[in-house]
Amino acid sequence: MFFTHEYFMRQAMNEAHYAFEADEVPVGAVVVCRNTIIARAHNQTELLTDVSAHAEILALTAASNYLGSKFLNECTMYVTLEPCVMCAGALYWAQLGELVYGAPDDKRGFTKIAAPLLHPKTLVTSGILEHESAQLLRLFFKQKR
Repeated sequence: MFFTHEYFMRQAMNEAHYAFEADEVPVGAVVVCRNTIIARAHNQTELLTDVSAHAEILALTAASNYLGSKFLNECTMYVTLEPCVMCAGALYWAQLGELVYGAPDDKRGFTKIAAPLLHPKTLVTSGILEHESAQLLRLFFKQKR
């Protein structure tokens, strides 16, 4: 069925696979507004030689450009890996309506910080396609060793 968390997370996983093929850390994101994908992105830190070119940041920029607004309070972001502190800060300022992520990031994820980093109205769902996302990340880093 369309328009489920799993459906949209699969779209984010497609982006993660693009990152993997480009030798980028395989994280993908999509932004959805009213059941329509308005932005897609994957990590491009190597390509752009920019440490801030995370999937979430690129997707936020694309979604804001699409809507003509810096606020995404009616949008949901699907991302394959728990956002880092930098990305959580950007999601806060965008006042994202909902965040759905796959695998937790036990080293750099925003939930490792005691203070809440997302906007108080942002809903959070985790664990959607967690195994697939974690498996792709493990494969990527295994190949790097």
